[in-house]
Amino acid sequence: MSVHRTDFNHAEHVMAFQQAPAYLVRPSAFFRHYLVSWGGQMSALASMVILAATCAVAVQYQMKLLVDAMAGTSTGTVGVWTALAFFIGLIAVESVLWRASGWLACRTTIGIGVQIRLDLFDYLSGQSIRYFADNLAGSLGQRVTATAGTFGALINTAIWRIVPPMVDFIGALVIFVLIDWRMAVAMALYVIAMTVLLIVIGIRGRPLHSQYAGRASEVAGELIDVISNMWAVKAFSAREREWRRLRRNFEDEAQLQRSSWMYTERTRVFYDFVLWLMATAMLAWAVFSWTRGSMTPGDVVVVSALTFRVLHGSRDVALSFMDAVQQFGFIEDTLSVVGRVHGVVDPPAAPSLVPRRGAMRFRDVSFGYEPGRPALRNADFSIRAGEKVGIAGPSGAGKTTIVQLIQRLYDVHAGDILIDDQSIRSVSQDSLRNALSVVPQEITLFHRSVMENIRFGRPNASDAEVAAAARAAHCETFISKLPHGYDTLVGERGVKLSGGQRQRIGIARAFLKDAPIIIFDEATSALDTESEMAIHRNIIELLGDRTVIAVAHRLSTLAAFDRILVIDQGRIVEEGTPAQLRSRGGLFEKMWRLQADGLFAEDDRETRRKEHRAQARG
Repeated sequence: MSVHRTDFNHAEHVMAFQQAPAYLVRPSAFFRHYLVSWGGQMSALASMVILAATCAVAVQYQMKLLVDAMAGTSTGTVGVWTALAFFIGLIAVESVLWRASGWLACRTTIGIGVQIRLDLFDYLSGQSIRYFADNLAGSLGQRVTATAGTFGALINTAIWRIVPPMVDFIGALVIFVLIDWRMAVAMALYVIAMTVLLIVIGIRGRPLHSQYAGRASEVAGELIDVISNMWAVKAFSAREREWRRLRRNFEDEAQLQRSSWMYTERTRVFYDFVLWLMATAMLAWAVFSWTRGSMTPGDVVVVSALTFRVLHGSRDVALSFMDAVQQFGFIEDTLSVVGRVHGVVDPPAAPSLVPRRGAMRFRDVSFGYEPGRPALRNADFSIRAGEKVGIAGPSGAGKTTIVQLIQRLYDVHAGDILIDDQSIRSVSQDSLRNALSVVPQEITLFHRSVMENIRFGRPNASDAEVAAAARAAHCETFISKLPHGYDTLVGERGVKLSGGQRQRIGIARAFLKDAPIIIFDEATSALDTESEMAIHRNIIELLGDRTVIAVAHRLSTLAAFDRILVIDQGRIVEEGTPAQLRSRGGLFEKMWRLQADGLFAEDDRETRRKEHRAQARG
């Protein structure tokens, strides 16, 4: 792969390197993949269920022999006790097999559920940042969890509601052939015809079930989105407004659910009527044959028992197939979202990045989030190993785009980015990001302790190393005041901490990772000027041998940096030391003066406020 292609086409790059795994393309392939993966357990489970169902049919035939023996149409007293012994023995064996199959089904279904969730998360976590921006996190999480549950429901449907009735049907045909072959033919024709008819009806209802499954996932995600943004709901007095919005969504989902549900219920009503007709015909046939002496009382008993068992079983099989269609519809909907081709992919057998000193090169890089709207144009610059480089520019100029492209959260549309002379597109994404410590403007914290959040940067770090990183990021003072110190839970997304505290923890996490390249994307914007200046001094002092790239809102915090790149409308328009840029009177100097004037004005306003308060007290 060339390290420099100005005609690079991202779509071709994706399709050339990777497509979604085959088992994530179709529900049938998805189902088959896990059946094969758990082939031993599934084969044993199916064997147990088939044997148990066979015993259940044999119990019915043994009842016929017992009744005939008691009625005197078979053997004598010894035959009665022998038939009873076999009858009781078969019930015992059947019970043992059902319990054993239940135990194995529990272990297998739960185990497959765990594997499905891990596999889906593994693939989902490889999606690009754009993907997560386009899909609600709550909806994605609900889909992953529900898909594992749906797969388990499919297994249970097949094992408990499809296989046993099919065994009953085959066993009943064998017994009916022994009694009257014409009954076997009639029963077979009825069951086959009705099962096929109900399956066809079920397939025709598949769009209804898929629409409901998709809408249910969306509504679940929207509910979680509202709950996770409850501060905004309260701050803008939006409780009633959001309640009405959710009510509309819930009612829309409920309408689709009713359509799906009632379609199945109408099918059941139709089948129940046909079942009643068939059962009446079979029982009348058996009684009529008995009156003519061609059937024994035991024959009538077994025909009656098996007729209802088979007819109800055939209905259960057909309706189970309909349920399976709904479940396949849900899995299909999930795979259409989760199974999308990754937007950023590694080349086949991509090697790991070998970080050396952290030198970086942007080689004529262009990129845009939307077609026809470039966010970065022909960026061409180098950063020496160990250099401290600031990136400045107006809002929307492309500063954060540079940071995201370095992390390969998006692929460049033209040009190339190299770290230590290695194209970041030619190495694995995990190895690239392992060489970077990134502190974004919006710090992401887990609902875990302070210690765990800082240690996330380097899981094997000691408590002393965590504490040292916290001190360097000026965290220790506020951590000591928390209820449980480093063991205090920070809440979902760090909601229990202030914005500045969250940023300090994010900075400590980056310090602890100790990567050769450290990136700050307006990572101190929530801090006061004094704290921001102190942390930037620590960056210079503590990270002397590290390459540092910092996007900063306050230009004064970049005063000690080796060099500053000024970007405007996606282009590098100025480059140099802070002193050189100020002396040129360009965009940097203009921004510096605007910030200085604003700072002086704010100081003047604060002085006047203090004077007014002093006069009021006087």
